[in-house]
Amino acid sequence: AAQTFIPNSAGAIAGNLREVGLTFHLWPNVPTLISENIEKCLTQAFDPLGISDWNSLFWIAHPGGPAILDAVEAKLNLEKKKLEATRHVLSEYGNMSSACVLFILDEMRKKSLKGEKATTGEGLDWGVLFGFGPGLTIETVVLHRVPTVTN
Repeated sequence: AAQTFIPNSAGAIAGNLREVGLTFHLWPNVPTLISENIEKCLTQAFDPLGISDWNSLFWIAHPGGPAILDAVEAKLNLEKKKLEATRHVLSEYGNMSSACVLFILDEMRKKSLKGEKATTGEGLDWGVLFGFGPGLTIETVVLHRVPTVTN
């Protein structure tokens, strides 16, 4: 796992608890801030495993919004299918803050079982879970697959 604080980004994401619930305000350049720093986070987390091909991983990405996903996808040259589970959860439930990643993990598990994949990570061995939040911080977690069991 790795945590990265993005310099000069204090206030880039601000959360407020109000009568309507938790609301967030993001600077317009948040997608750029995240995409410009994501590879450094991935390298820090995956270097010990010798992994540098980001398309060889399954992806659990806190969505934030389409602009953030688009920026990360473009910066890393990710195949469109890599963020499919994330985009599906975002379209069905919206941005649920941190809870999104649990819904995305479940979506990927269901999709892997339905597609008869060997693992719950789309048939792959290694994956990444990344999220971001106030500060601006990026959290990166290395995931290892779980075999699917079919009876």
